[in-house]
Amino acid sequence: MKKLFVFFILALSVIFVTGCTDHGDHGKEAIKHEDGNQHEGHHSSSEVITSGLLHLNTKNVTRLNSTNSLEISIMTSQMIWPATHEANQPGTIMLAPVENWQLALASLNLVHHPNDGPLLFTKGGEISEVIVAEIERLQPKGNVNGTQIMVLGTLNEGEIEKLNQYVVDTIEEDEPALFAAEIDKLYSELTNNIPTSVIIGSMEEKAKLFSIPAGSWITHMDEPILYVSEREVPEATIAALQKRNGQANIYVVGPEQIISNDVLQQLEQYGNVIRIDGETPELVSIAFAKYRDPKTNFGWEVVGPGHGLVMVSTETPELAITAAPFAHLGKHAPMVWLTDGNFSEDMHNYLAELKPTFDYEPTEGPYNHAYLIGGEELVSFRIQGYIDEMLEIVPAHGGGHHGHGSHSH
Repeated sequence: MKKLFVFFILALSVIFVTGCTDHGDHGKEAIKHEDGNQHEGHHSSSEVITSGLLHLNTKNVTRLNSTNSLEISIMTSQMIWPATHEANQPGTIMLAPVENWQLALASLNLVHHPNDGPLLFTKGGEISEVIVAEIERLQPKGNVNGTQIMVLGTLNEGEIEKLNQYVVDTIEEDEPALFAAEIDKLYSELTNNIPTSVIIGSMEEKAKLFSIPAGSWITHMDEPILYVSEREVPEATIAALQKRNGQANIYVVGPEQIISNDVLQQLEQYGNVIRIDGETPELVSIAFAKYRDPKTNFGWEVVGPGHGLVMVSTETPELAITAAPFAHLGKHAPMVWLTDGNFSEDMHNYLAELKPTFDYEPTEGPYNHAYLIGGEELVSFRIQGYIDEMLEIVPAHGGGHHGHGSHSH
């Protein structure tokens, strides 16, 4: 009780000192309210908030309102590739298994050019009717080899016949390190180029949330992800690195307990090694979004206003994979985690760094925007409200929007 009382007094103090004009600290007060609750704690209050709403979008946040992985893959596809005319039709569609996050994640390297197409999920070795319908809507144009659909992983017998009217290529390898090396090889063949830089992620289950933030970047640029385990570099990964002739720029994603320093030492014989570190998956995702290597131009460097972000609850990491194409087109947005669907102090502090401000008119910009992936069961509307406020552009010198246009000093 004593801790709760001190907590309450501190929260009141923050509100009293900052007043109504500092938009950032409203979010911080919200953190203190939410973080101590179980995930269900803010659902009941959110039901009251959302009662009567016609949609769950807010001015700075677009929500893909589903918890179904296949539906999210289709929603992402329809938002990024409207397919209203040839210019916004995809070249090649990737089909990857939702059950195998390692394969699906590595497949994202094929999303951008020259394929320029979505990653849609298969499930249980089957291509569902809704996925087939989305493929028919998209009418993929084909890549430089004429391939319209790439089937990644294995399908049940007879499933491939659903794609008879399309030019299909397949990679049936299911072992993650071998599969990632195959994707690297295929991309190099399609582009006639071997990217010097690579990302190293762990393929172990405990590393899932640490490795997935790399998906946005490999969707956005040409670097692949190659796999290791905590203490071992697989032969397939070594072979892929050797193609870089000792000149690779190797970016390792995750802390030492996920990828050991022994592995980093093994990797050093193939090039320059840099670790993108963080104690938690959320901190690693933020560190990745902020990172930039000035020597190679690798990394997002999202450290100020004027950017998009994709935000996903750690409870449903597969949604981050299929939503990764938001990094490929539109606002080119990296993905950051919301731990258990909550709005942490770490996330508050990061969004505070990105806070847009204007000198005279809010129409000056720049603006921030977030794509929130998942339904209210995963991230409540209340949390969305805090995020929306933290993304809102505000006057550089304090005051509210009612004062803009006066140019007073």
